[in-house]
Amino acid sequence: MRKGGRLRGLALQHMRGANRATVLQLLDKQQQISRADLARQTGLSEGTVSRIVGDLIREQLVIECGVENSTGGRPGKRLELNQSGVHAIGVEIQSWETRVSVGTLGGRILEDRSFLTPENPLKTLDLVSEHIEAIRRCHAVDMFEGVGVAVRGVVNNATGVLELGSSPAWGGIAIREYLEASIACPVAIENNVRAAALAEYRHGPADIHNSRTMLFIKVDEGIGVGLIFDGHMYFGPHMAAGELGQMVIADSPGDGCENRPGCLESLASNPALCERYAQLNGSPSPAKTGETTARARRICHLAMQGDAAAMAALAESCRFLGIGIANAVWALDADAVIIDGVITEAWPLVVSAVRQQFPAGRVFRNFDELTLRPSSLSPDGTIIGAVATAFSPLFASGHRSGGKAAPGRRCHAVSSFVTPGINTG
Repeated sequence: MRKGGRLRGLALQHMRGANRATVLQLLDKQQQISRADLARQTGLSEGTVSRIVGDLIREQLVIECGVENSTGGRPGKRLELNQSGVHAIGVEIQSWETRVSVGTLGGRILEDRSFLTPENPLKTLDLVSEHIEAIRRCHAVDMFEGVGVAVRGVVNNATGVLELGSSPAWGGIAIREYLEASIACPVAIENNVRAAALAEYRHGPADIHNSRTMLFIKVDEGIGVGLIFDGHMYFGPHMAAGELGQMVIADSPGDGCENRPGCLESLASNPALCERYAQLNGSPSPAKTGETTARARRICHLAMQGDAAAMAALAESCRFLGIGIANAVWALDADAVIIDGVITEAWPLVVSAVRQQFPAGRVFRNFDELTLRPSSLSPDGTIIGAVATAFSPLFASGHRSGGKAAPGRRCHAVSSFVTPGINTG
């Protein structure tokens, strides 16, 4: 084939992949839709849509799920993503525990296993590989699209490297390269908060799918944010967008974030809540290090039961959190804010304290119309997001990986965003 013909063939193949991706993204967003509606909403011809849908059904990515109500003509068959044909494996690495799960295109977790996270990062990844191989031995070889790994820290999802981890030992770990060499399967990695944000956007309540600017705020040992603008995850030039916890909101020598006095993380995270409660309750201060989820959950439950010290500690933490959220909403004109973490177990108290930091009245529409709610997927949002991260190349390219890692592959986690299709006949 001449060079010009080969280039035209590659261009045609690219357009067809883009059209397949558009159809898959719309099915992901709409959940159920007819061929006719797919054509109307994508701008593709009905013939093109029929060919794409036929291919996706044969590849077990899409299934027919009944018929629409008839309006006089022949009722159209509705389509949805196939929840049993293709799966992915999600991995959530936390400092105390690592989860390895099997999930579907629609965000359902089918299998779940966990183990205590070793201090040595490579030992952790070796155990992850062992669990993945054990799962794959129990299923068809071509069932899995890939593996998504969610981990805390600054993640470069283009290179697959955890550049800055939750501890010095985890800094600079080439997670994708290490795992792909071990399991010979495509691996994508993502920051844990961004993964949870992706899960919330794709698999949370329907109204969130239409938000223009969504902030997903995770409150735990620190405070992080996943940012979604017009359907796309925002990473920033250094893959570090969303470090809301480093925002300085107070000027007090007693409230410091190392060299950043008064940063939000030191005032509203789980350790800050535990420290504040200990001071109000007259009990010894908790250790500065360690996982504080259980203690923070206990304080939230006490607050809901009317414990004065717990209510005061939670109100003060949420006052600072509300200031940080208000600043972020002012800066980004967000229309949806999702909060995740154990503090949402005391949501009536949390939402009241946070909203008190918003401007009163109806002068500012960005606050009057703001959606503020707890995560709908907690505590599984991050692992669901890890599965979604594994599926992201499929939704971006329109084609399956075949379960094999490609040398030199660059993989960006993306969210569902429908773009107009290109008719290719």
